[in-house]
Amino acid sequence: MSEPSSAPTAVSRSEEHSAKRAVALFPALILGAGAVGYFFAEPLSGLSGFINPLLGLIMFGMGLTLRWPDFALVLSRPIPVILGVAAQYAVMPLVGWSVAKAMGLPDELAVGVILVGCVPGGTASNVVSYLARADVALSVTMTSVSTLLAPILTPLLTLWLVGARLPVDAGGMALTMVQIVLIPVVLGLLARALLPRLVERALPVLPWFSVALISVVVAIVVSLSADRLVAAGLVVLVAVIAHNGLGLLLGYLIGRLTGQSERASRTIAIEVGMQNSGLASGLATQFFTPTAALPGAVFSVWHNLSGALLAAYFRRRDARASQAGAADSARS
Repeated sequence: MSEPSSAPTAVSRSEEHSAKRAVALFPALILGAGAVGYFFAEPLSGLSGFINPLLGLIMFGMGLTLRWPDFALVLSRPIPVILGVAAQYAVMPLVGWSVAKAMGLPDELAVGVILVGCVPGGTASNVVSYLARADVALSVTMTSVSTLLAPILTPLLTLWLVGARLPVDAGGMALTMVQIVLIPVVLGLLARALLPRLVERALPVLPWFSVALISVVVAIVVSLSADRLVAAGLVVLVAVIAHNGLGLLLGYLIGRLTGQSERASRTIAIEVGMQNSGLASGLATQFFTPTAALPGAVFSVWHNLSGALLAAYFRRRDARASQAGAADSARS
């Protein structure tokens, strides 16, 4: 998702409108999927083997939205990219660990919260950056780089922060992430390079493709721990709100305190605070327990709501600043 003037990738109006509608409806669809998973837990729980293939399809769809020039900012503007990606993999894992510790979460839920912090940024951040009038080209680059680094950093961070609570198969997690993250994203990139016209025609529907698949993943994840959802739901929601809110705030402060522009600081905030929580749920289900996947499912709903609210706040702030500037000009 990009701005025509600044993004390295050209984006059609239909793709923009489709992505904006998908993000606006995403929380409602995820809530609906969670309800389906809860009320139809028995039949859906038998579909747990489909979680990783679905995640692979989601990441392939992400790869289709990227182009090789999206990585050019790593060379032309390395400082904000490095800051954003470093903050992504420092702030969110440590905040997740701190929230779990402060709330005294049981091991299964604590692992889920921490794992949400250890995964890369989510693709919805690119659309929210557009809505927030942030630097969309920078957002696309940060999401791309953090995703490609995930097969290395996510297992290592999880082992470090979770290993004292539960056994962590870091090697198995790294291999799984290569299979469901790295390979599909690279294949998507190659498909767009080799079949540009075909992919361009498909771009407007890709946000809905991702939303549909993530909804299915959430429904399956919820079905696997439906019996514990009522008891743990409120605690998980509080932990998710704290985790996401602190990530957004600290990301923005890191940008401002290191001298980045307002647009770059907004982008870093959004990239740090919005996670690939569907991936976290899938990894939690495979390597830990279904209960550990709940924080990722709840995060999928909440971070889209908070992202939309943050974008609305930034747009209102820009409007007030514009009005104030116009009034000052009129008086002078």
